[in-house]
Amino acid sequence: MQRKTVRVRGVLPAIAMLAALTAGLTACTDGDGGIGITSGDSKPGGNAGTVPQPGKYRSLPMPCKAADTKKVKAMLPAAEGLTPEALAALYAGVADPSYDADRRVGCRWTAQTPAETRLLSVDFERVVSYDRATTSDDDKARQVYGRQLTAANLPAPGPSASPTPSGSGAAPTGAPAPTPSTGASTGAGTGASTGASTATSPSPSGSPSAPPELGSRVLDGLGDEAFVDDKLAAAGATAAQARTVRIVFRTSNVIVTVEYSVQPALPGTVPPSGETQDRARQLAQALVERFDD
Repeated sequence: MQRKTVRVRGVLPAIAMLAALTAGLTACTDGDGGIGITSGDSKPGGNAGTVPQPGKYRSLPMPCKAADTKKVKAMLPAAEGLTPEALAALYAGVADPSYDADRRVGCRWTAQTPAETRLLSVDFERVVSYDRATTSDDDKARQVYGRQLTAANLPAPGPSASPTPSGSGAAPTGAPAPTPSTGASTGAGTGASTGASTATSPSPSGSPSAPPELGSRVLDGLGDEAFVDDKLAAAGATAAQARTVRIVFRTSNVIVTVEYSVQPALPGTVPPSGETQDRARQLAQALVERFDD
């Protein structure tokens, strides 16, 4: 009986394809027997160490009690004849309305005498980033502070900036620089008379000259970053010039604003720049130390 040879078409090509696939799998196998896979959605720098962290502060102090009482009394001399109850109410301050005491709070004080009216306020803002994947609370607070610095028409401090011996920074362009005896004090415990009693100097004609204007500028040694905004109201025929000093500083993710205004009753009376700034800065320094506690 004659046998017939049956040839199955396609078997050899199939065997060749199977051999090729086996070789490819062998090439992709690592030494431990696992398959090395590169994720298509991996991102550079995506480790846990680069994730922005939350801010240092999770709450805010009670604003009216946060300010140092002795410094508030020095900034706001009371009129004679006030009752003890009236004095207590004056220095207790009035809290600003707040919808979220952990995000923003403030307090205000007002003192009136026959010679002048003085206003003081403190404001605390805790900045929170709503995009923690890309921006930390501290970074967001830097942005908020930077916008306030720009609004005050002050440039951001450069890397080469160095503090003056008094710690008050350089005078702005166009304003005379303070002499060593008239610069604002850097310490919280210095006397409040700095600037007013030492600012005057004899002029060539023998009459005392007006105290120099310290002006608005970036401050050193106050929180992480700070500036002072000093504004003097325009002179009028019947109104005295009011001076308003605003100190803004940032400590981590909290921005603090101290605003101090002196309005004399008599026209022609100008509140001294050095003394007004010095008192506001002493209060601001005490608030910095409170946050550091």
